[in-house]
Amino acid sequence: MNEKREKTERVLGIYTKLMRGDLVNKAREAKEYGVDERSIQRDIDAIRNFLDRNIEETGMMNSILYDRTKKGYRMQQTYKIKLTNSEILAICKILLDSRAFTKKEMEEMLHKLIECCVPQENQRMVTDLIRNEAFHYIEPRHKTVFIDKMWQLGQAIQQCRCVEIEYLRTKDKAIVKRKVRPVAIMFSEYYFYLTAFIDDDKLREHFDVINDSFPTIYRIDRIRKMTVLDENFHIPYSSRFEEGEFRKRIQFMYGGRLQKIKFRYSGSSVEAVLDRLPTAQILDEQDGVYTITAEVFGKGIDMWLRSQGDAVEVIEEREIH
Repeated sequence: MNEKREKTERVLGIYTKLMRGDLVNKAREAKEYGVDERSIQRDIDAIRNFLDRNIEETGMMNSILYDRTKKGYRMQQTYKIKLTNSEILAICKILLDSRAFTKKEMEEMLHKLIECCVPQENQRMVTDLIRNEAFHYIEPRHKTVFIDKMWQLGQAIQQCRCVEIEYLRTKDKAIVKRKVRPVAIMFSEYYFYLTAFIDDDKLREHFDVINDSFPTIYRIDRIRKMTVLDENFHIPYSSRFEEGEFRKRIQFMYGGRLQKIKFRYSGSSVEAVLDRLPTAQILDEQDGVYTITAEVFGKGIDMWLRSQGDAVEVIEEREIH
């Protein structure tokens, strides 16, 4: 048997063991095949390279990991790369409905999603299913490209670095400067937002929200300039900002103090109310009229309450200290 054939059979043998879930020990394999351990290591590296190249075809990411406890290599299937046709169609529809990006950005994202995640034989079908909606897509009026800026903010959040921003204020269109401690990026009602704590005690005195528990909110497309500073900040774990809990209590991304509201609802779909207000609880129901309570941040809730007309009667609003 020539050397090339021996190597091929050795690599296939090791690959088969890994696929079977067996542990591959370099010393044991070297003894079995009559080679040194460096040859076995090269074989394992070759299998790794093959698996990396094969991801696109198989839709699976298989990793060869070293188990220090058992002193051997094993294969682990990490996750499926490809989305199903229905999953990618749903994501495309959600993206289009978000209306968060310029038309050019949206077209590029949809093309990349379909090209990378949908099997070739189904790409035309998915494209056809979203074609009309994509053609009539209406981009946001601000027409701002901000994805790179959002990524920079994400890095600043991860690294706990302060950021200086020049921000176009909504109420008077003035450009204001802020030094902030960024804690989260959120999306709501067509826009991406940065939630951050103002890092200026004198400035914070003029804000309605001065307690560290409540961050301020900035639309990312309104950030005209930004600089990520070398200055780091620290928030104790016990005081960390939890965007999931904040999200449950915020309406239309209007900041403000935490408050409890209580109201009666006589509309046709109490389920829609519970979906709109994740912290809502039904206290009582009589003849189709529900008494509901919920915790919310700020005054954004007032917009929603007014939009319900006669279907909502507010009983109580009070701040939670």
